[in-house]
Amino acid sequence: MVVSTAGGMLLGIAAAAYPQQLSMTVETTPAIDAALARRLVDTQFPQWAELPLLRHAPSGSDHVIYRLGEKLSVRLPRHAGAIRQAGKEAEWLPRLASHLPLAIPVVVEVGEPDFGYPWPWAVSRWLDGEVATVDALSGSHEAAGVLAEFLTALHRLAADTAEHLTGRPLAARDAATRSAFTKVGDAFDTAAMAELWDAALAAPGWDRSPVWFHGDLHTGNLLTTSGRLSAVIDFGELGVGDPARDLTIAFTLMSAETRATFRAALDVDDATWTRGRGWALATGLNAYVTYAAVNPRVAAQTIRQITQALAG
Repeated sequence: MVVSTAGGMLLGIAAAAYPQQLSMTVETTPAIDAALARRLVDTQFPQWAELPLLRHAPSGSDHVIYRLGEKLSVRLPRHAGAIRQAGKEAEWLPRLASHLPLAIPVVVEVGEPDFGYPWPWAVSRWLDGEVATVDALSGSHEAAGVLAEFLTALHRLAADTAEHLTGRPLAARDAATRSAFTKVGDAFDTAAMAELWDAALAAPGWDRSPVWFHGDLHTGNLLTTSGRLSAVIDFGELGVGDPARDLTIAFTLMSAETRATFRAALDVDDATWTRGRGWALATGLNAYVTYAAVNPRVAAQTIRQITQALAG
């Protein structure tokens, strides 16, 4: 995927998205350095051998990222949980891009394992921009409308040819979420969390044809240019099924007022909205339990997400 110069793949930001692969331990990370990246590029794609290669900092949780010249990036998965992303984005994003109102990553080449590095990797186009922040966009009704437009476009695309990308249902997170209730102590209202979670699981499920979902839509995966939303990145969790999981962005980014604008523009029914609140609660708790004690950024992000989800 393409990343911004503002570091949208920060560990703290990526943790707020809570992909399953964040549970991978550091021991699974192969040794990745500039010499390895240079050898991989020069050997497999010699047309770019003369381009400067600079590590992008801060580093990400799922990929080590290098900027290749002015227009490209090199993305090397850190762990086995991220190794399918290059192929998935290369296969599916070109089919979706022309239908979406914001820019999305463009994979130019998918590299092969070599020189002891065990996994596929990607060369993508570089997308300039700043990572979206709550401070900048939480009160923006324009941004809420743009995100609703993006998701409306994504969710209406036919997904019948991607059944193998079917995502896990919300109920699959039940045990971990209920366990998290006991782990967070008095940081949150346990009764309120249980009430919301029960309501989300009891809400009628998605009874229409499966639709595309981004699957990891949070502030760190949104780019802005001149203060306006310009791109959506990191489609590693791209899949088909219930679109409710994409509503997490309403609770990570928006205020109550802009969330109302978003919901009205997206035309979401009560059941889907309730399931979306459940996704926000479950993923927020997962990241809070795992990272908040050691990462103040994650603590702040997840506290906000959980409290906003409880508020509705």
